[in-house]
Amino acid sequence: MLAFSQTAAEAQESRAEPTCLPYRRPSRAEAEAAVRTLIAWAGDDPRREGLQATPGRVVRAYEEWFAGYGEDPTAILERTFGEVAGYDEMVLLRDIPVESVCEHHMAAIRGVAHVAYLPREQVVGISKLARLVDAYARRLQIQERLTAEIADELERTLRPRGVAVIIEAAHECMSSRGVRKHGASLTTRRFTGVFESGEARREVLAALAG
Repeated sequence: MLAFSQTAAEAQESRAEPTCLPYRRPSRAEAEAAVRTLIAWAGDDPRREGLQATPGRVVRAYEEWFAGYGEDPTAILERTFGEVAGYDEMVLLRDIPVESVCEHHMAAIRGVAHVAYLPREQVVGISKLARLVDAYARRLQIQERLTAEIADELERTLRPRGVAVIIEAAHECMSSRGVRKHGASLTTRRFTGVFESGEARREVLAALAG
């Protein structure tokens, strides 16, 4: 069972410590020991030469794959621009690569996200839209929640006239195990404000199809 305390040394081990954890985050040594246990459970010897450095590599990979826990999505969108010369049309960034991990089987989710919003007074740098997608994607996820989190953060922080987020992704929990169906992809959508219905909704869907 996880304890509810953490030493200062353990707290400094991680470059991006998730905030408000309701438990003690394991140390790097404990994480590497867990990887060795999984290697042994899979049927191999974690002490053999080719696997001795694997636990350290896996832990370092986890720091990258789950870096989103150390990101503050609201802070990413804090710097906005008001000098837009009266621009009041849709802003759409297509084909943002999505790399996430399914929380049910810890298998990869890979695809693209399309993010659009209709600004009211402020716009945000386009790189921030990609960073926002990463901040939520690099966590244990389900695609439906990921879609909603991106849209809701844009809605809450930018307060635009509407937001549209569409994600198309393949799930290795479906292709590498279970039914083993390759080539299938899941599409999820979240629309707010003016994009919920009418001409604006048709416009964003047409832009993505074009």
